[in-house]
Amino acid sequence: MRAAHGEDGRSAESATAPADRRRWWRVDCRDVANSRRFLDVLVNRDRVVLVGPPGHAAALSANGMSQLSVALRDAAVQARR
Repeated sequence: MRAAHGEDGRSAESATAPADRRRWWRVDCRDVANSRRFLDVLVNRDRVVLVGPPGHAAALSANGMSQLSVALRDAAVQARR
């Protein structure tokens, strides 16, 4: 489940879909070398899927943790529908 991404890293779907219809979220993070990476939170039927940076760890700032928390909460609501 992928959508085209704009320069800001948001998908066309998540940029335009209302929060109650969004099916995936992108959370900014860094790897251990401090390179910019992303964690994706997807809704696949009744499951919430976390996709981390391939082959990398994800280090989240306080803001990134807030984004992840919101994305997980919203994805859980979508998965229950």
